[in-house]
Amino acid sequence: MEPIRVAVLGYGLGGSTFHAPFVSTTPGLRLTAVVTGDAGRRAQVEARYPGVAVLDSPERVWERAGDFDLVSISTPNGTHAPLAMAALAAGLHVVVDKPFAATGDEGRAMLAEARRRDRLVIPFHNRRWDGDFRTVQRLIGEGALGDVWRFESRFERWRGEPKARWCRPDTRENGEGMLHDIGTHLIDQALHLFGPVHTVYAELDGRYAGVQTEDDALILLTHAGGVRSRLWPSAVSAQSGPRFAVYGSRAAYMKFGLDPQEDTLRATGLPPGGPGWGEEPEARWGTLGIGAERRVVRTEPGDYGRFYAGVAAALHDGAPVPVAPEDAIAGLDVIEAAYRSAAEGRAVTLGG
Repeated sequence: MEPIRVAVLGYGLGGSTFHAPFVSTTPGLRLTAVVTGDAGRRAQVEARYPGVAVLDSPERVWERAGDFDLVSISTPNGTHAPLAMAALAAGLHVVVDKPFAATGDEGRAMLAEARRRDRLVIPFHNRRWDGDFRTVQRLIGEGALGDVWRFESRFERWRGEPKARWCRPDTRENGEGMLHDIGTHLIDQALHLFGPVHTVYAELDGRYAGVQTEDDALILLTHAGGVRSRLWPSAVSAQSGPRFAVYGSRAAYMKFGLDPQEDTLRATGLPPGGPGWGEEPEARWGTLGIGAERRVVRTEPGDYGRFYAGVAAALHDGAPVPVAPEDAIAGLDVIEAAYRSAAEGRAVTLGG
């Protein structure tokens, strides 16, 4: 079959690190265009991807919709839903970086439009393929932890200053803040492991001067199956706790440090994949056991490339999409419940 022709909208961190490199190296896909209005980024695209068209606005893609099959949206959060709707109206399939939308209702409208037009709209939740998360999945699947009781997940960084977009008056309505940023990934991972959520409790803080949204958060989820998830997304943590701490009836698993794929992509600029891709140094592997009786567990290799391989399979072969839009919508409902919980100072029951 002819390769799927892809236009990447946006060439900031997301487009340059998580989308264009994987689109350009995934069999069955062809990076056909990149959209950026920034002259410096335009030069970067032209140097790294000779022959790929560089367009100055999404409207240029809609005007040439017949030249493309799929758009991958990696633009500021508040533009995700409008651009996705415009792409669907142009007859194109869509990948949407996180957050999928600002609200669950906005996400449901996107999905309804995609179904009406017989197109796919796919959330980009690449951190399902973090090596440490894959390790947690494996250990749970093998029964190494027994019945999981408590799941703790942190993605804590020290920015030192606020993100500029988080200081704008309309930041919250545009889906900005730690919940829609890293919180999206932590919530998605918890839902992917343990299923629907019954109650949500959240504490949200804006620590940096001038922020109009949260840059530090604690989210407590009680899943319908009984597991409790404790999630900490933060941009103000001078030191980080364990990335994962998972407690069960037979053992616990504890792991420090972040998946290496993002740092590798940003530091080297080399194409993803190849020998050793996604491998974590042994010194950062986690441990499994009870008290002092612990053993080191090799971290599964991370593999972000599986997301776009799944996109190619869905479009070429009709395979299931790598991330279901319903999953992203469920996560957005949790985020809205977290905002309500923080505002009211109480746990919120989903659907109630």
